[in-house]
Amino acid sequence: MYIPLAEFSFHFSRSSGPGGQHVNRTESRVELRFDVSQSPSLNARQKQTILRKLKTYLDNDGMVHLFVDTHRSQFQNKQEAIERFQNLLQDALKPEKKRTPTRPSRASKEKRLRKKKEQSQKKEQRKKPDW
Repeated sequence: MYIPLAEFSFHFSRSSGPGGQHVNRTESRVELRFDVSQSPSLNARQKQTILRKLKTYLDNDGMVHLFVDTHRSQFQNKQEAIERFQNLLQDALKPEKKRTPTRPSRASKEKRLRKKKEQSQKKEQRKKPDW
């Protein structure tokens, strides 16, 4: 899937944390914004899936916000924001595998019961003796 750079909006701010005078003067932190509902590159089904799976990155208007301030360079932070967004979209649009229901094996049932019995015996031994 291809989304043109024109659909992104970038906002820059000062980064937090240590860095001395450099961090106090340069706006190297990058915020990538992407409007999912207004994107012509996505179809309705993809938009719905993204809105459902990327809830933590969305605001009330359906805009994806992604912040990057790992590098000292604004350019590197911008590149990383784009890469992270691509990875987020790929993961969100990856089709979910259907779970095929299975039953527990005989060995797993026996193991569970054995562990359960061991646990009860352990607790039984902790009791005070009844004279």
